[in-house]
Amino acid sequence: MKFNTKTIHGGQEHDKAYGAVMPPIYQTSTYAQSTPGGHKGFEYSRTHNPTRQALEKALASIENGKFGLAFGSGLAAIDAVIKLLEPGDEVVSTNDLYGGSYRLFTSIFKKFGIKFHFIGMENADNIESYINNNTKLIWVETPTNPMMNIIDIKACSEIAKKHNLLLAVDNTFATPYLQQPLDLGADIVMHSATKYLGGHSDVVMGALIVKDQELADKLYFIQNASGAVCGPQDSFLVLRGIKTLHIRMQRHCENGKAIAEYLANHPKVENVYWPGFENHPNHHIAKEQMNGFSGMISFTTKGNNYEEAIKIVENLKIFTLAESLGGVESLAGHPASMTHASIPKEEREKTGVVDSLIRLSVGIEDIDDLINDLRLAIG
Repeated sequence: MKFNTKTIHGGQEHDKAYGAVMPPIYQTSTYAQSTPGGHKGFEYSRTHNPTRQALEKALASIENGKFGLAFGSGLAAIDAVIKLLEPGDEVVSTNDLYGGSYRLFTSIFKKFGIKFHFIGMENADNIESYINNNTKLIWVETPTNPMMNIIDIKACSEIAKKHNLLLAVDNTFATPYLQQPLDLGADIVMHSATKYLGGHSDVVMGALIVKDQELADKLYFIQNASGAVCGPQDSFLVLRGIKTLHIRMQRHCENGKAIAEYLANHPKVENVYWPGFENHPNHHIAKEQMNGFSGMISFTTKGNNYEEAIKIVENLKIFTLAESLGGVESLAGHPASMTHASIPKEEREKTGVVDSLIRLSVGIEDIDDLINDLRLAIG
């Protein structure tokens, strides 16, 4: 079954009760039992829910995995991965990553004795020098948020296997339409399903997908024991969103390319960060491991002027100034004061998250309207 068909049919079956084409929303917390322990596979919705189960099967299918797990948010999914570790363990993470991930690592898990190394991974060889007997996990985002850096997943996988480490990849920006990390050697794929998988800015959810049964069992235990699960209504919305993922991503990519090229030729724009450009660092890796370059773009204006960046995002009319990304509508954000405000200024500026940086999530509107909106806002 090819990808575009998987988004609609992958892991799915018609409802056994009445043949419903879409899995029903099982809005229930508990299930009747004929005798203690005698049930039809469901006993309590924190542990299992038919709607969530349908979503989890779909997630596994589109990522070429065997096991999917859905959580109440992307951070809840990351939280479950880090709970695989013990005090004294170490994690090697990319230094350009979502501010919420950085906050979770440094403000929550660091005090429980887990050590994190934040390094540039554009050259995967940099990872080796940070690995020791305590290292248990390599955490990768690619493309990274918000600098759109590209990390070689195959190279990271080779290093992880050499040292018997887990490799987890945040695939939120690329989605399985553009990139499938499990096929490239990753052990765990993570998504903020709030973004492209849901696709309509109406749900908050996270997801993990794996191939290994033992690893899946450990994560299912954490999911159930910690309880950070999503509800059936949210599961239904993301499952519905997945069914149009392929056609939405096609337009996101088309519009993203047009916007990136427009910005690159704008006299007031200093830098444009988009992996589709041939001069983008690791563009050759992006071409190799991705099927397109997404609709995520970051850019800076000349002079690195904070006030100018704020004025631009406030003047946009079709692009909405808001947190998040990946919806059908175009969104704009100012990472330094929004998504990455939890990262100390000195640390974020080392990775390029300067005060003039603007991040765009290019939606699926008419491209002429989007370009005109940017033209008027930038001046």
